[in-house]
Amino acid sequence: NGYYYSLWTTCFHSSRDFSDMVLVDNYIFNKDVYIQFNSTVGEYVGYTAHGVYNAEIFNKDPNILQQTRAKVET
Repeated sequence: NGYYYSLWTTCFHSSRDFSDMVLVDNYIFNKDVYIQFNSTVGEYVGYTAHGVYNAEIFNKDPNILQQTRAKVET
């Protein structure tokens, strides 16, 4: 009778020098992705009403976007 929340961060690449790295952050609530950051898109995308609300807040904050985009480099 509890809730399930997780964040899955995944990096995809096919070159040895990681020049084509793609970072994907999935925010999951009760086994459903409700918001996602994809470095090729460069911003957060919401998949539920709550996710869309949070994506708008995250995308308006330049500090959050800058920190998340910098994850690809690290």
